[in-house]
Parts: sequence; structure tokens; C-alpha cells
Amino acid sequence: MAEPVFKPCRQHQLLLLPPDLSDLIPMNSMVRVVDGLVDGMDRSLLTSLYPGGGASAYDPAMMLKVVLLAYASGIYSSRKIAQATRENIGFMWICGMQPVEHSTVNRFRTERIRPVFEEIFTEVVHVLAEGGHISLEAYFLDGTKVEANANRYTFVWKKKVDNYREALRGKVHAHLEAIDAMEDEEERLAPDEPAEIDSERLREAAERINERIREKEKRGERATELRKAKRALEKDWIPRMEGYERQRRILDGRQSFSKTDEDATFMRMKDDHMGNGQLKAAYNVQIGTENQFIIASTVHQRPHDTACAIAHLEHVKRTLGHLPSRIVADAGYGSEETYSYLEQEGVRALVKHPGSQLKRGREGRVPDRMDAASWPYDEAADEYICPEGRRMRFLREDLRVSERGFESRASCYACEDCTGCSRRSACTKSEWPSWRKVIQVNRNLVEKRARADELLCSEEGSRLRRQRGIDVETVFGDIKSNLGLTRFSLRGLEKVTHEWNLFAMGHNIRKLHLALLAEGKGGGMAPA
Repeated sequence: MAEPVFKPCRQHQLLLLPPDLSDLIPMNSMVRVVDGLVDGMDRSLLTSLYPGGGASAYDPAMMLKVVLLAYASGIYSSRKIAQATRENIGFMWICGMQPVEHSTVNRFRTERIRPVFEEIFTEVVHVLAEGGHISLEAYFLDGTKVEANANRYTFVWKKKVDNYREALRGKVHAHLEAIDAMEDEEERLAPDEPAEIDSERLREAAERINERIREKEKRGERATELRKAKRALEKDWIPRMEGYERQRRILDGRQSFSKTDEDATFMRMKDDHMGNGQLKAAYNVQIGTENQFIIASTVHQRPHDTACAIAHLEHVKRTLGHLPSRIVADAGYGSEETYSYLEQEGVRALVKHPGSQLKRGREGRVPDRMDAASWPYDEAADEYICPEGRRMRFLREDLRVSERGFESRASCYACEDCTGCSRRSACTKSEWPSWRKVIQVNRNLVEKRARADELLCSEEGSRLRRQRGIDVETVFGDIKSNLGLTRFSLRGLEKVTHEWNLFAMGHNIRKLHLALLAEGKGGGMAPA
């Protein structure tokens, strides 16, 4: 049997000249993609972050390369990034053999680069457009919920806060009225209605009680009840009322928040840890993609995509300078306000809606006869006719105003009498004494939905509709499964937004690297 032969390992052999690290970096490496991207940026954007004076700082371009390469490589711990600058040849090359401390990495990515990172992200998007990887014509919009770095059981609910505040108002009002009845003073402590009570009114009441106590002491009279009221106001009622007011300011129109991350809202998640539909503190992340590159992203506190759509599109318009010519989204965005905004901006809205024809017969499904949207309309009499032949007559017009001030008008129609109808139980839950079906018809929304259906059912719409699921859902899968972002590490809306943008940039770099490899250009051919 022949003896095995091994290649020699000259681990301790000295070299005549030290090696050039760039010779050890493959031309198709992702490190070269990061190097080319950052070197092609406007350097003044980075140097403006430093006021000057004092000890010399690390080159911001080098630090940015380190951070971007780390997030594209799935390294997020500042200590592991610092370790990579000492041990990983790619990191050693881009930092010029200057190891970086973990505190320097953390301070740079969380504080120094945050004010301009949105501009850096947009600049990379323009590089992708110049390289032909995206066209900025079609914009695939979707959202996902990401768990916040907050305790799961620190709920604060708006309804509870309001109930506790009203109960406190009632208790305080009754107590102050009792004092007014006992004291027989001309100036009353209790306001006319409990709803008028707030922390400012309570402080005023405490001050007036103090004045009454001093006057009684001058006259040598006892003020036992007044002292009790003063103690209750200062030690209990005022702090509690101030707490409820602070919680309402934090809510700012939301229905809940977490005590450990006050910017996070409790939302219903798909990946529920208990499997029973429990809510988690989370953020709603909205992104727009093309060719599986993230064009823009925003983080929101509202759980519903409809409430986030226009704010996100305004961000896109501000960062890119214009909106893409076609917006493609699912039924979660199909509101009258969104359609009107896109129409005003001159954008083709390929946005589905809950009553889309794609769900009502054009894909082999049978329309629901109890769906009022499909009922015939008698224009001359201004009446709708239900499947049983009963007429729905005009009742009133309702006006709704959204958070952004958008006015939506709907006409209400009611059946004269649903008594004896065989389909009444399937049609309406109205109980005695009304016993009748009431429907709301928003004609402006009906027209916009019809236009959306027309676009969606066209050849272009059908193609873009199929592409949307592949384009944007793949991005979410990559960030959550491959990059591992299933829960934010930072707290607060501003910091969470920056953390998401770092992951989004990491995804775009990985995608660009793969695209360049597919084109046979390698990492060294990255746009500069």
C-alpha cells in the first residue's frame, strides 16, 4: 500500500515582503461591492458629521464600509464587528489594518451616521437605477409587522386609560361638591361638569383649599375636611390625573402602547408565540421594492396598512423627488383616501380592494348575492333593489374625516321593512323594532374601485399583480429568515427606523452582489 502524500504546510515560513491584502480579496467578493459603493458617494455627506478639532477620528468612509459590510454579512454585534476588523481579511482590508473598538463601531452606527443615513440609502438607490438594476417605474408596496424590544405584558390601553380618568373625574367632582356644600363659599371648587376636570384644575383647587385653610387658622377654626381634601389632591388625585394625561399624550391617537417601549403599539402578529391570537408590542414596517431591491422604507406605529400608505408615499416622494409611475399593492391599501392621493399625483394605482372583481367572479368565484355592492340601482328613483326585490330608499348622508383630514361621504339606504324575508337572517343582524337592512354606498369610492379593477385586469396589471407577491414578499423573507431580523434590538421609533434601514441596506448590498455575479461582472465591477 502506497504511503499518503500531503501538500507542504509552511505555516511559520517568513516572507521576503509582506503580502498586499487586496491580492487576497477575490474579485467577485462582496467586500469589493461595499468598497465601490462607498467610494462613489459624496464624501462631504460623511465629513459634515464631524465638527473638527480635538483628537483625530477614524475615516468616516472606512467606518461606513465596516458597518455596511457587517450588516450585509449578517454580523450585528458591535463586539463581533470589532473582532472581524482584527481577524476577517475582508474587514481588515477595508479598514486598512486598523482594528476598531466595539464602542467606536456602536457610536458611529447608532449616533454619528443616523442623521444622514436616509440620504446615503437614497444615494445607493440612485446608483442601482444608474446601473440598470431598477427603473423606478413600478413600485411594489407592502408591509410587515416586526416585534419591538419590549415586554409582552406591559399593556397600556386607551380605553382603560379613558375609563380610569373618567372614574377619577367623577370621584373628585363628587368630593369637591361635598366640600362646597359644607363650606358655603361663594367661589366653588367643583366645576360644572366632571369632564372639565384636569390636572391644571386640580392644582388650582388645591391652591384655593390652601387659602381657605389659612383663613380658617387665622380665625382659630378647624379645617379637618379641607386638610383631607388637600392631602388627597396632592398625594393621590393630581399625580394620577397627570399620569393619565401623560399616557394620552403618548398614545397620540393610538389604541395602545408598551411601558417598556412607549413608541411601540400592540399589534396582532402572524408568528404569535402562544398561538392564541395574542397581541405583541410591534412596529408596522412599510417598504417598496423593484426587482427585489428596497427602494424606500418607513416604520409606523399604526397596525393597519391603510393608515400608513400616504405617509409612506410622501416619504418616497420626498426622498426620490417623485413617485414611481405605477404603484402596485394588495387589498390592505384600497381605501378612498389612497386612491384619491394617487390620482392627484398622476400615478397609475394598481391597488386591490376588499371588494375587488378579482375576488368576485373573474377568477371563477361566484359573487355573493347578499353583497350590497352587486345589487341593481334604480337611478331615477335613487333606490337599490335587494335580491328579494325589496327596495332600499335613501335615508341620509354620512361624513367621515380621516386622521389626515380627508373627507369621505357615503349615502345610507334602508329597506322599508325586512319582516317576512326568507333571507333576513343572512342579510342583516338588525333587531326589533327596526327589522330592516341599512347599507352605505360611497359612489366616489365605487368609481375609483372600478378604475382599479380595470387596471388590475389589464395585461400589464395581471403581470404586475403576479410579480408583486414574488418581489416584495421575497424581500421580507430574506430580511427575517436570512438576516435574522425577527425582533428589533433598539427602542423608540427613531432608533428602530434606523435599525431597519441598516438591515434594508444590507439586503440591497447582498442583492447587488448577486446581480453583478449573474451579469459576470464580479464584485470588482460594482458601480463607483
